[in-house]
Amino acid sequence: MPITRAEVARFIDHALLRADATLDDLAKHCDVAASAGCWSVCVAPCHVQSAVHYLSGKPVKVGTVVGFPLGFQDAEVKAFEARRAIRDGADELDVVIRVGSLKSRRSSEVRDDLAQVRRAAEGRVVKAILETALLEPAEIEEGCRIAMDARVDFVKTSTGYGPGGATLEAVRLMRSVVGDRLGVKASGGIRDAETALAFIENGATRLGTSATLEVLAGLPGPEDA
Repeated sequence: MPITRAEVARFIDHALLRADATLDDLAKHCDVAASAGCWSVCVAPCHVQSAVHYLSGKPVKVGTVVGFPLGFQDAEVKAFEARRAIRDGADELDVVIRVGSLKSRRSSEVRDDLAQVRRAAEGRVVKAILETALLEPAEIEEGCRIAMDARVDFVKTSTGYGPGGATLEAVRLMRSVVGDRLGVKASGGIRDAETALAFIENGATRLGTSATLEVLAGLPGPEDA
């Protein structure tokens, strides 16, 4: 039986991370996420409180980003961002790792970075953004191992602001490393149902996209049953 529109919607973190996004845009995107039945919205830190307000009483979580989009803030700064986001009502945090430290084989710096955010998150879901388009396969594997050591909840492919988005090869590799211990979020370039389904079939348990309506439009709904 084919996967349905409602089932795929529960994989989706509906993203609004444009620099020029207005409060009107935010309200519209929150409405899209709620109407579609998405798992969450992922919004800029400055929009967390408003998103929590717009989604009050609706079964849609509010996520935000930490160290976005380049990840080179100090660990203490990221931890402060995380605490502030939690105070504002965020349920989930997507944190950009220190990519340069990973590529320099300074794993302890990346681990400390994530561990400080993990502690600051006070039990909320934390996703480590690896920015896989900048990494070699061995570096992706090491990033996944570090994320497991830091006890985050997900590894995520991309910010959407790097040189490339999610690929099936990266998602398969991430899943092969983390097994069932962590979720895998594919993000960047997911704009239609075929792409979304391919990522799910290859191990993604969460999808980040701003093209939610386009993705879901290509899937069967209740009217097709």
